[in-house]
Amino acid sequence: MEKKFYLDTCIWIDYLEDRKNGIKPLGELAFQFLRKCRKEKSTIIVSDVMRKELYKHIAKEEIEKRLLDFSDLIIEVKHSQEQFDEAHLFWVKTKKEFPQADILHAIISRDQKAVLISRDKHFAEIDIVEFHFPEELF
Repeated sequence: MEKKFYLDTCIWIDYLEDRKNGIKPLGELAFQFLRKCRKEKSTIIVSDVMRKELYKHIAKEEIEKRLLDFSDLIIEVKHSQEQFDEAHLFWVKTKKEFPQADILHAIISRDQKAVLISRDKHFAEIDIVEFHFPEELF
């Protein structure tokens, strides 16, 4: 069965900026995860929401150039108004400090039947979709 993954914006930033947190080589862990996806012929879901967030941190040209390395794995999706409305309603009802965009990421991932990969522990509390750190899956 084909595996599908939705990488949160922070994972792409880890990879693109080769970030480290003093303990873990986050960029290397993200890269190893992407290599594993290639080896296993997994699909990576990239949403318009994730791209919009990514463009706030890294130049669009750099992003496009580096994502080409994995273009054979990537499927582009756009969020729907229904997904946006569901995320907003969830955010209002929970009264938690979750970013509304993260709820939208979880909903998009769920609707794509993809596992969400992130470093943000609050995805476990959002509890809309299966969530893992990248290193948990290799």
